[in-house]
Amino acid sequence: QVELVESGGGLVQAAGSLRLSCAASRTIFNFEAMGWYRQAPGKQRELVARIANGGSTKYADSVKGRFTISRDIAKNTVYLQMNSLKPEDTAVYYCNLVMAYDYWGQGTQVTVSS
Repeated sequence: QVELVESGGGLVQAAGSLRLSCAASRTIFNFEAMGWYRQAPGKQRELVARIANGGSTKYADSVKGRFTISRDIAKNTVYLQMNSLKPEDTAVYYCNLVMAYDYWGQGTQVTVSS
């Protein structure tokens, strides 16, 4: 069992920045990928960014050039640096870990005011 603990959400003005962190409760091996999803009110959960075990990354078109996903293997932590935030980025952001099972964090709210 793995627990994912997210932090770093909050309220920010448009064009501002936030950094989200997601720490796994234990050292993880042989995982497929870690990533971030988001869900806005009335919308489906969508992929924001993910990083594979080998280090390759994937981003939603809407965040390319603005968001950067990275990881610190020693700390079992994945980060999402979000720059040039827009009101449409407002959502609950969830950390995801893909292993034999899918693990999810509890979610952290990001609100971008115009």
